Amino acid sequence: MQTDKKKPELLAPAGDLEKLRYALAYGADAVYIGGTSFGLRAYAGNFSPEEMKEAVLRVHALGKKLYVTVNVFAHEADFDELPDYLSNLARLGVDALIVSDPGVLALAREVAPGIALHLSTQANSTNSYAVRFWQRQGVKRAVLARELSLAELSLVRQRVPGELEMFVHGAMCMSYSGRCLLSNYLTGRDANRGECAQPCRWGYGLVEEKRPGQVFPLEEDERGTYIFNSHDLCLLPHLPLLAPLGIESYKIEGRMKSVHYVASTVKVYREALDVLWEQGEKAFERRLPAWLDELDKVSHRDYSPGFLFGKPRAKEEGGTLSRRRAAGGRDYPGENMESSNYVREYDFVGVGETEPGWESIQWGREERERDRKQMYGKERADEKQLADGVAWSGDRPPTGGKEQTAGDERAERDEQVELTSEELSGWAWVEQRNRFQVGDRLEVLAPIGPVWSFTVTDMLDSEGRQIEAAPHAQQKVRLKVPRPLPPFTILRRPKAGLSH
Repeated sequence: MQTDKKKPELLAPAGDLEKLRYALAYGADAVYIGGTSFGLRAYAGNFSPEEMKEAVLRVHALGKKLYVTVNVFAHEADFDELPDYLSNLARLGVDALIVSDPGVLALAREVAPGIALHLSTQANSTNSYAVRFWQRQGVKRAVLARELSLAELSLVRQRVPGELEMFVHGAMCMSYSGRCLLSNYLTGRDANRGECAQPCRWGYGLVEEKRPGQVFPLEEDERGTYIFNSHDLCLLPHLPLLAPLGIESYKIEGRMKSVHYVASTVKVYREALDVLWEQGEKAFERRLPAWLDELDKVSHRDYSPGFLFGKPRAKEEGGTLSRRRAAGGRDYPGENMESSNYVREYDFVGVGETEPGWESIQWGREERERDRKQMYGKERADEKQLADGVAWSGDRPPTGGKEQTAGDERAERDEQVELTSEELSGWAWVEQRNRFQVGDRLEVLAPIGPVWSFTVTDMLDSEGRQIEAAPHAQQKVRLKVPRPLPPFTILRRPKAGLSH
Protein backbone atom coordinates (compact mmCIF):
# COMPACT_ATOMS: atom_id res chain seq x y z
CA MET A 1 0.00 0.00 0.00
CA GLN A 2 1.17 3.46 -0.94
CA THR A 3 -1.62 5.84 -0.01
CA ASP A 4 -2.63 8.71 -2.24
CA LYS A 5 -3.55 10.71 0.85
CA LYS A 6 -1.21 13.53 1.86
CA LYS A 7 1.34 12.52 4.46
CA PRO A 8 0.10 13.80 7.83
CA GLU A 9 1.89 16.38 9.91
CA LEU A 10 3.94 14.86 12.74
CA LEU A 11 3.18 17.00 15.81
CA ALA A 12 5.51 16.62 18.79
CA PRO A 13 5.43 17.83 22.40
CA ALA A 14 7.92 20.41 23.63
CA GLY A 15 7.84 21.04 27.36
CA ASP A 16 10.76 23.46 27.22
CA LEU A 17 13.24 24.95 24.76
CA GLU A 18 15.62 21.99 24.93
CA LYS A 19 12.88 19.48 24.14
CA LEU A 20 11.70 21.70 21.28
CA ARG A 21 15.17 21.60 19.72
CA TYR A 22 15.32 17.82 20.01
CA ALA A 23 11.80 17.38 18.61
CA LEU A 24 12.75 19.38 15.53
CA ALA A 25 16.14 17.70 15.16
CA TYR A 26 14.55 14.24 15.24
CA GLY A 27 12.00 15.08 12.54
CA ALA A 28 8.85 16.77 13.86
CA ASP A 29 6.91 18.89 11.37
CA ALA A 30 5.37 20.99 14.14
CA VAL A 31 5.57 21.34 17.91
CA TYR A 32 3.07 22.29 20.58
CA ILE A 33 4.17 24.21 23.64
CA GLY A 34 2.69 25.93 26.67
CA GLY A 35 3.29 29.33 28.16
CA THR A 36 3.64 29.94 31.86
CA SER A 37 -0.15 30.29 32.16
CA PHE A 38 -3.40 28.87 30.80
CA GLY A 39 -2.07 25.51 29.53
CA LEU A 40 -2.87 22.07 30.89
CA ARG A 41 0.68 21.13 31.86
CA ALA A 42 1.53 23.51 34.69
CA TYR A 43 4.56 21.43 35.68
CA ALA A 44 6.04 20.88 32.21
CA GLY A 45 8.67 23.62 32.47
CA ASN A 46 6.92 25.68 29.80
CA PHE A 47 8.07 28.82 27.99
CA SER A 48 8.69 32.31 29.27
CA PRO A 49 7.72 35.16 26.90
CA GLU A 50 11.37 35.51 25.87
CA GLU A 51 11.76 31.79 25.21
CA MET A 52 8.52 31.72 23.25
CA LYS A 53 9.74 34.56 21.05
CA GLU A 54 12.97 32.69 20.30
CA ALA A 55 11.03 29.45 19.70
CA VAL A 56 8.72 31.07 17.12
CA LEU A 57 11.61 32.66 15.24
CA ARG A 58 13.65 29.45 15.14
CA VAL A 59 10.75 27.15 14.27
CA HIS A 60 9.63 29.38 11.41
CA ALA A 61 13.20 29.71 10.11
CA LEU A 62 13.16 25.92 9.70
CA GLY A 63 9.86 26.04 7.80
CA LYS A 64 7.96 24.32 10.61
CA LYS A 65 5.01 25.30 12.81
CA LEU A 66 4.44 26.10 16.46
CA TYR A 67 1.14 25.82 18.34
CA VAL A 68 0.48 27.13 21.85
CA THR A 69 -1.87 25.46 24.33
CA VAL A 70 -4.41 27.76 25.97
CA ASN A 71 -6.72 24.92 26.90
CA VAL A 72 -7.58 25.51 30.56
CA PHE A 73 -11.21 25.64 31.57
CA ALA A 74 -11.02 29.29 32.54
CA HIS A 75 -12.48 30.94 35.64
CA GLU A 76 -13.70 34.53 35.71
CA ALA A 77 -10.45 35.88 37.18
CA ASP A 78 -8.47 34.41 34.26
CA PHE A 79 -10.06 36.89 31.88
CA ASP A 80 -8.26 39.77 33.59
CA GLU A 81 -4.98 38.56 32.06
CA LEU A 82 -6.07 36.52 29.04
CA PRO A 83 -6.61 39.43 26.60
CA ASP A 84 -3.02 40.67 26.94
CA TYR A 85 -1.67 37.12 26.84
CA LEU A 86 -3.53 36.26 23.63
CA SER A 87 -2.62 39.57 22.02
CA ASN A 88 1.05 38.92 22.76
CA LEU A 89 0.84 35.47 21.15
CA ALA A 90 -0.61 37.15 18.07
CA ARG A 91 2.30 39.61 17.97
CA LEU A 92 4.78 36.74 18.25
CA GLY A 93 3.21 35.07 15.21
CA VAL A 94 2.42 31.62 16.63
CA ASP A 95 0.71 29.39 14.08
CA ALA A 96 -2.29 28.32 16.16
CA LEU A 97 -3.86 28.36 19.61
CA ILE A 98 -5.10 25.09 21.10
CA VAL A 99 -8.27 25.94 23.04
CA SER A 100 -11.12 24.10 24.77
CA ASP A 101 -13.10 26.67 26.75
CA PRO A 102 -15.81 28.44 24.69
CA GLY A 103 -15.09 31.71 26.48
CA VAL A 104 -11.38 31.54 25.66
CA LEU A 105 -12.25 30.71 22.05
CA ALA A 106 -14.58 33.71 21.80
CA LEU A 107 -11.99 36.02 23.35
CA ALA A 108 -9.27 34.75 21.00
CA ARG A 109 -11.45 35.55 17.99
CA GLU A 110 -11.92 39.04 19.37
CA VAL A 111 -8.35 40.00 20.38
CA ALA A 112 -6.29 37.71 18.11
CA PRO A 113 -8.41 37.20 14.98
CA GLY A 114 -5.43 36.35 12.78
CA ILE A 115 -4.40 33.20 14.67
CA ALA A 116 -5.83 29.83 13.69
CA LEU A 117 -7.79 28.04 16.41
CA HIS A 118 -7.34 24.33 17.11
CA LEU A 119 -9.88 22.61 19.34
CA SER A 120 -8.19 20.72 22.18
CA THR A 121 -8.92 17.07 22.91
CA GLN A 122 -10.16 18.42 26.27
CA ALA A 123 -13.35 19.37 24.42
CA ASN A 124 -13.97 15.61 23.95
CA SER A 125 -15.17 15.77 20.35
CA THR A 126 -16.49 12.28 19.68
CA ASN A 127 -18.78 12.91 16.70
CA SER A 128 -19.08 14.88 13.48
CA TYR A 129 -21.92 17.08 14.78
CA ALA A 130 -19.72 18.35 17.62
CA VAL A 131 -16.84 19.02 15.23
CA ARG A 132 -19.03 20.92 12.80
CA PHE A 133 -20.48 22.94 15.71
CA TRP A 134 -16.99 24.02 16.73
CA GLN A 135 -16.09 24.80 13.14
CA ARG A 136 -19.01 27.23 13.03
CA GLN A 137 -17.46 28.94 16.05
CA GLY A 138 -14.24 29.56 14.11
CA VAL A 139 -12.22 26.41 14.80
CA LYS A 140 -9.89 25.48 11.94
CA ARG A 141 -8.76 22.09 13.28
CA ALA A 142 -10.34 19.70 15.79
CA VAL A 143 -8.25 17.35 17.90
CA LEU A 144 -10.47 14.29 18.18
CA ALA A 145 -11.08 12.49 21.46
CA ARG A 146 -8.89 9.47 22.11
CA GLU A 147 -12.03 7.42 22.78
CA LEU A 148 -12.94 6.94 19.10
CA SER A 149 -12.73 3.62 17.28
CA LEU A 150 -11.32 3.20 13.79
CA ALA A 151 -14.85 2.97 12.39
CA GLU A 152 -15.87 6.17 14.19
CA LEU A 153 -12.74 7.99 13.01
CA SER A 154 -13.59 6.99 9.46
CA LEU A 155 -17.18 8.26 9.73
CA VAL A 156 -16.14 11.58 11.27
CA ARG A 157 -13.54 12.03 8.53
CA GLN A 158 -16.15 11.38 5.83
CA ARG A 159 -18.61 13.85 7.33
CA VAL A 160 -16.26 16.68 8.32
CA PRO A 161 -14.55 18.81 5.63
CA GLY A 162 -12.05 20.67 7.80
CA GLU A 163 -8.72 19.68 9.41
CA LEU A 164 -8.62 16.83 11.93
CA GLU A 165 -5.91 15.79 14.35
CA MET A 166 -5.57 12.65 16.47
CA PHE A 167 -3.25 11.27 19.12
CA VAL A 168 -1.18 8.30 18.00
CA HIS A 169 1.13 7.87 21.00
CA GLY A 170 1.45 8.64 24.70
CA ALA A 171 -0.31 8.55 28.04
CA MET A 172 -4.07 8.20 28.27
CA CYS A 173 -6.41 9.52 30.95
CA MET A 174 -8.49 6.97 32.87
CA SER A 175 -11.41 9.36 32.31
CA TYR A 176 -12.43 11.35 29.28
CA SER A 177 -9.48 13.72 28.89
CA GLY A 178 -9.57 16.17 31.79
CA ARG A 179 -13.04 15.13 32.99
CA CYS A 180 -11.66 13.82 36.29
CA LEU A 181 -11.76 15.28 39.82
CA LEU A 182 -9.50 12.79 41.60
CA SER A 183 -6.48 15.07 41.61
CA ASN A 184 -8.51 18.06 42.78
CA TYR A 185 -10.18 16.06 45.54
CA LEU A 186 -7.06 14.31 46.84
CA THR A 187 -4.43 17.03 46.42
CA GLY A 188 -6.18 20.29 45.58
CA ARG A 189 -4.46 20.28 42.16
CA ASP A 190 -7.03 20.81 39.41
CA ALA A 191 -6.58 18.65 36.29
CA ASN A 192 -8.71 21.09 34.33
CA ARG A 193 -6.25 23.87 35.11
CA GLY A 194 -3.08 22.01 34.19
CA GLU A 195 -2.14 20.70 37.63
CA CYS A 196 -3.08 17.00 37.51
CA ALA A 197 -1.09 14.96 40.06
CA GLN A 198 -2.05 11.72 38.22
CA PRO A 199 -3.42 9.94 41.31
CA CYS A 200 -4.82 7.26 39.00
CA ARG A 201 -1.22 6.04 38.72
CA TRP A 202 -0.44 5.89 42.44
CA GLY A 203 -0.23 2.71 44.50
CA TYR A 204 -3.23 2.08 46.74
CA GLY A 205 -4.13 0.03 49.82
CA LEU A 206 -7.51 -1.17 51.06
CA VAL A 207 -8.80 -0.39 54.59
CA GLU A 208 -11.80 -2.10 56.16
CA GLU A 209 -13.87 0.41 58.15
CA LYS A 210 -13.74 -1.54 61.44
CA ARG A 211 -9.96 -2.08 61.19
CA PRO A 212 -8.63 1.43 60.45
CA GLY A 213 -5.07 0.56 61.35
CA GLN A 214 -4.76 -2.34 58.94
CA VAL A 215 -3.90 -1.54 55.34
CA PHE A 216 -4.21 -4.32 52.79
CA PRO A 217 -2.11 -3.66 49.68
CA LEU A 218 -3.73 -3.84 46.28
CA GLU A 219 -1.43 -6.17 44.39
CA GLU A 220 -1.38 -6.91 40.69
CA ASP A 221 -1.04 -10.35 39.22
CA GLU A 222 -0.69 -11.17 35.56
CA ARG A 223 -4.32 -10.13 35.08
CA GLY A 224 -3.99 -6.80 36.90
CA THR A 225 -6.15 -5.22 39.61
CA TYR A 226 -8.46 -3.49 37.13
CA ILE A 227 -8.32 -0.45 39.44
CA PHE A 228 -7.14 2.79 37.86
CA ASN A 229 -5.21 0.97 35.15
CA SER A 230 -4.33 3.18 32.22
CA HIS A 231 -2.05 1.88 29.52
CA ASP A 232 -0.10 4.10 27.12
CA LEU A 233 -1.41 4.59 23.61
CA CYS A 234 0.70 3.25 20.73
CA LEU A 235 -0.84 3.26 17.27
CA LEU A 236 2.44 2.70 15.42
CA PRO A 237 1.54 -0.87 14.30
CA HIS A 238 -1.78 0.41 12.97
CA LEU A 239 -0.62 3.34 10.85
CA PRO A 240 -1.46 1.42 7.64
CA LEU A 241 -5.09 1.35 8.84
CA LEU A 242 -5.10 5.05 9.64
CA ALA A 243 -3.38 6.23 6.47
CA PRO A 244 -6.41 5.96 4.14
CA LEU A 245 -8.49 8.17 6.45
CA GLY A 246 -6.62 11.31 5.45
CA ILE A 247 -6.39 12.82 8.94
CA GLU A 248 -4.16 15.88 8.71
CA SER A 249 -2.07 15.63 11.88
CA TYR A 250 -0.73 12.81 14.08
CA LYS A 251 0.06 13.93 17.61
CA ILE A 252 2.46 12.54 20.21
CA GLU A 253 1.58 13.19 23.86
CA GLY A 254 4.29 14.06 26.38
CA ARG A 255 5.18 17.66 27.22
CA MET A 256 6.20 16.49 30.70
CA LYS A 257 8.31 13.59 29.40
CA SER A 258 12.10 13.55 29.06
CA VAL A 259 14.28 14.63 26.16
CA HIS A 260 14.99 10.92 25.62
CA TYR A 261 11.26 10.20 25.21
CA VAL A 262 10.81 13.08 22.75
CA ALA A 263 13.82 12.07 20.65
CA SER A 264 12.97 8.36 20.52
CA THR A 265 9.25 8.65 19.77
CA VAL A 266 9.66 11.42 17.20
CA LYS A 267 12.41 9.53 15.38
CA VAL A 268 10.34 6.33 15.24
CA TYR A 269 7.17 8.00 13.95
CA ARG A 270 9.14 10.18 11.51
CA GLU A 271 10.76 7.13 9.95
CA ALA A 272 7.51 5.14 10.02
CA LEU A 273 5.49 7.84 8.22
CA ASP A 274 8.20 8.39 5.62
CA VAL A 275 8.56 4.68 4.90
CA LEU A 276 4.81 3.98 4.78
CA TRP A 277 3.98 6.90 2.50
CA GLU A 278 7.02 6.65 0.22
CA GLN A 279 7.91 2.94 0.14
CA GLY A 280 4.68 1.18 1.03
CA GLU A 281 3.31 -1.25 3.55
CA LYS A 282 5.75 -4.11 2.90
CA ALA A 283 8.73 -1.91 3.74
CA PHE A 284 6.82 -0.60 6.77
CA GLU A 285 6.07 -4.08 8.11
CA ARG A 286 9.68 -5.15 7.63
CA ARG A 287 10.97 -2.33 9.82
CA LEU A 288 8.13 -2.35 12.36
CA PRO A 289 9.76 -4.76 14.87
CA ALA A 290 12.85 -2.55 15.16
CA TRP A 291 10.68 0.55 15.69
CA LEU A 292 8.67 -1.22 18.40
CA ASP A 293 11.89 -2.26 20.10
CA GLU A 294 12.99 1.38 20.12
CA LEU A 295 9.72 2.52 21.70
CA ASP A 296 10.19 -0.10 24.43
CA LYS A 297 13.40 1.67 25.50
CA VAL A 298 11.69 4.80 26.83
CA SER A 299 9.80 4.90 30.13
CA HIS A 300 6.19 3.91 29.48
CA ARG A 301 3.28 1.84 30.65
CA ASP A 302 2.32 -1.23 28.65
CA TYR A 303 1.28 -0.16 25.17
CA SER A 304 -2.26 -0.46 23.89
CA PRO A 305 -4.27 0.59 20.81
CA GLY A 306 -6.71 2.23 23.21
CA PHE A 307 -10.18 2.42 21.69
CA LEU A 308 -9.10 1.92 18.09
CA PHE A 309 -10.77 -1.50 17.87
CA GLY A 310 -13.72 -0.78 20.11
CA LYS A 311 -14.50 -0.16 23.75
CA PRO A 312 -12.13 -1.73 26.29
CA ARG A 313 -13.29 -5.06 27.75
CA ALA A 314 -16.00 -5.39 25.15
CA LYS A 315 -16.90 -9.07 24.76
CA GLU A 316 -16.37 -10.60 21.37
CA GLU A 317 -17.37 -13.91 19.92
CA GLY A 318 -15.66 -16.58 21.95
CA GLY A 319 -15.79 -14.47 25.11
CA THR A 320 -12.30 -12.99 24.92
CA LEU A 321 -11.54 -9.60 26.41
CA SER A 322 -11.01 -6.80 23.90
CA ARG A 323 -9.89 -7.48 20.37
CA ARG A 324 -6.23 -8.36 19.94
CA ARG A 325 -4.30 -7.41 16.85
CA ALA A 326 -0.88 -8.92 16.23
CA ALA A 327 1.78 -6.56 14.92
CA GLY A 328 5.48 -7.04 14.62
CA GLY A 329 5.32 -10.45 16.26
CA ARG A 330 3.52 -9.26 19.40
CA ASP A 331 -0.04 -8.78 20.64
CA TYR A 332 -1.51 -5.41 21.53
CA PRO A 333 -4.53 -5.85 23.79
CA GLY A 334 -7.20 -3.22 24.34
CA GLU A 335 -7.03 -0.68 27.12
CA ASN A 336 -6.87 -1.69 30.79
CA MET A 337 -5.71 -5.28 30.55
CA GLU A 338 -2.91 -7.05 32.44
CA SER A 339 -0.69 -4.49 34.26
CA SER A 340 -0.43 -0.74 34.70
CA ASN A 341 3.12 -0.65 36.04
CA TYR A 342 5.71 1.54 34.36
CA VAL A 343 8.21 -0.21 32.10
CA ARG A 344 11.69 1.26 32.55
CA GLU A 345 14.30 -0.95 30.94
CA TYR A 346 16.81 1.81 30.10
CA ASP A 347 18.37 4.71 31.99
CA PHE A 348 18.78 8.00 30.14
CA VAL A 349 22.31 8.95 31.21
CA GLY A 350 23.42 11.88 29.05
CA VAL A 351 23.38 14.01 25.94
CA GLY A 352 26.19 14.81 23.57
CA GLU A 353 27.49 18.19 24.73
CA THR A 354 28.45 19.56 21.32
CA GLU A 355 26.48 22.77 21.88
CA PRO A 356 24.35 22.02 18.80
CA GLY A 357 23.09 25.19 17.21
CA TRP A 358 19.85 25.59 15.30
CA GLU A 359 21.87 25.17 12.10
CA SER A 360 22.52 21.57 13.21
CA ILE A 361 18.79 20.91 12.91
CA GLN A 362 18.88 22.12 9.31
CA TRP A 363 21.84 19.84 8.60
CA GLY A 364 19.91 16.91 10.08
CA ARG A 365 16.90 17.66 7.86
CA GLU A 366 19.07 17.69 4.74
CA GLU A 367 20.81 14.43 5.64
CA ARG A 368 17.48 12.75 6.47
CA GLU A 369 16.17 13.77 3.05
CA ARG A 370 19.24 12.25 1.37
CA ASP A 371 18.78 9.04 3.36
CA ARG A 372 15.11 8.82 2.40
CA LYS A 373 15.80 9.33 -1.30
CA GLN A 374 18.61 6.80 -1.20
CA MET A 375 16.48 4.20 0.56
CA TYR A 376 13.49 4.77 -1.72
CA GLY A 377 15.64 4.39 -4.81
CA LYS A 378 17.02 1.08 -3.57
CA GLU A 379 13.69 -0.39 -2.51
CA ARG A 380 13.33 -2.57 -5.61
CA ALA A 381 16.85 -3.94 -5.26
CA ASP A 382 16.17 -4.55 -1.58
CA GLU A 383 12.97 -6.46 -2.38
CA LYS A 384 14.90 -8.65 -4.82
CA GLN A 385 17.58 -9.43 -2.23
CA LEU A 386 14.92 -10.38 0.30
CA ALA A 387 13.28 -12.61 -2.27
CA ASP A 388 16.66 -14.25 -2.85
CA GLY A 389 17.00 -14.92 0.87
CA VAL A 390 19.48 -12.15 1.70
CA ALA A 391 18.49 -10.80 5.11
CA TRP A 392 19.48 -7.46 6.57
CA SER A 393 18.99 -5.66 9.84
CA GLY A 394 19.23 -2.13 11.16
CA ASP A 395 17.97 1.13 9.78
CA ARG A 396 19.45 0.92 6.27
CA PRO A 397 18.96 -1.62 3.50
CA PRO A 398 22.03 -3.42 2.17
CA THR A 399 24.25 -1.57 -0.26
CA GLY A 400 25.86 -3.35 -3.18
CA GLY A 401 24.60 -6.75 -2.04
CA LYS A 402 26.04 -6.49 1.49
CA GLU A 403 25.24 -4.75 4.75
CA GLN A 404 26.63 -1.29 5.21
CA THR A 405 29.30 -1.37 7.88
CA ALA A 406 29.93 1.16 10.61
CA GLY A 407 33.05 2.21 8.75
CA ASP A 408 31.10 2.78 5.54
CA GLU A 409 28.56 4.89 7.36
CA ARG A 410 31.24 6.92 9.11
CA ALA A 411 32.98 7.53 5.81
CA GLU A 412 29.72 8.90 4.40
CA ARG A 413 29.22 11.11 7.44
CA ASP A 414 32.83 12.36 7.36
CA GLU A 415 32.28 13.54 3.80
CA GLN A 416 29.31 15.61 4.90
CA VAL A 417 30.52 17.12 8.19
CA GLU A 418 33.78 18.84 9.07
CA LEU A 419 34.95 17.14 12.28
CA THR A 420 36.30 19.15 15.19
CA SER A 421 39.70 18.49 16.74
CA GLU A 422 37.92 16.90 19.71
CA GLU A 423 36.12 14.45 17.44
CA LEU A 424 39.23 13.66 15.43
CA SER A 425 41.11 12.86 18.63
CA GLY A 426 38.41 10.37 19.70
CA TRP A 427 36.97 12.36 22.61
CA ALA A 428 33.50 13.85 23.01
CA TRP A 429 31.90 16.14 25.58
CA VAL A 430 28.83 14.70 27.33
CA GLU A 431 26.39 16.29 29.79
CA GLN A 432 25.30 13.79 32.45
CA ARG A 433 21.59 13.22 33.14
CA ASN A 434 21.91 10.10 35.34
CA ARG A 435 24.95 8.55 36.97
CA PHE A 436 27.19 6.39 34.77
CA GLN A 437 30.73 5.10 35.10
CA VAL A 438 33.70 3.55 33.38
CA GLY A 439 32.78 0.03 32.23
CA ASP A 440 29.16 0.89 31.38
CA ARG A 441 27.91 -0.09 27.95
CA LEU A 442 26.07 2.90 26.47
CA GLU A 443 23.75 3.10 23.48
CA VAL A 444 23.90 6.09 21.15
CA LEU A 445 20.64 7.42 19.67
CA ALA A 446 21.04 10.14 17.03
CA PRO A 447 18.61 11.90 14.66
CA ILE A 448 19.97 10.01 11.64
CA GLY A 449 21.08 6.40 11.32
CA PRO A 450 20.90 3.25 13.45
CA VAL A 451 21.52 2.99 17.17
CA TRP A 452 25.06 1.91 18.07
CA SER A 453 26.86 1.26 21.33
CA PHE A 454 30.24 1.49 22.99
CA THR A 455 31.83 0.75 26.36
CA VAL A 456 33.03 3.66 28.48
CA THR A 457 36.78 3.06 28.85
CA ASP A 458 38.09 6.53 29.70
CA MET A 459 36.45 9.58 31.30
CA LEU A 460 37.80 13.04 32.08
CA ASP A 461 36.22 15.81 34.15
CA SER A 462 36.01 19.42 32.95
CA GLU A 463 39.52 20.06 34.26
CA GLY A 464 40.98 17.16 32.31
CA ARG A 465 41.42 14.86 35.32
CA GLN A 466 40.81 11.12 34.96
CA ILE A 467 37.61 10.03 36.76
CA GLU A 468 35.76 6.75 37.16
CA ALA A 469 32.17 8.00 37.29
CA ALA A 470 29.91 10.98 36.56
CA PRO A 471 27.71 11.21 39.67
CA HIS A 472 26.65 14.88 39.61
CA ALA A 473 23.54 16.25 37.90
CA GLN A 474 24.35 17.79 34.51
CA GLN A 475 28.06 17.23 35.07
CA LYS A 476 30.11 17.86 31.93
CA VAL A 477 32.65 15.16 31.15
CA ARG A 478 34.72 13.98 28.20
CA LEU A 479 34.44 10.36 27.02
CA LYS A 480 36.71 8.36 24.78
CA VAL A 481 34.44 7.36 21.88
CA PRO A 482 35.06 5.09 18.88
CA ARG A 483 33.32 7.50 16.50
CA PRO A 484 31.99 11.06 16.62
CA LEU A 485 28.78 11.81 18.49
CA PRO A 486 26.47 13.70 16.10
CA PRO A 487 24.56 16.79 17.24
CA PHE A 488 21.61 16.00 19.51
CA THR A 489 22.98 12.60 20.57
CA ILE A 490 21.14 10.76 23.37
CA LEU A 491 23.10 8.32 25.57
CA ARG A 492 21.32 5.54 27.47
CA ARG A 493 22.19 2.39 29.37
CA PRO A 494 20.31 -0.91 29.69
CA LYS A 495 19.31 -1.65 33.26
CA ALA A 496 21.16 -4.45 35.04
CA GLY A 497 20.18 -7.88 33.75
CA LEU A 498 19.12 -6.70 30.31
CA SER A 499 21.06 -7.56 27.19
CA HIS A 500 20.31 -5.81 23.89
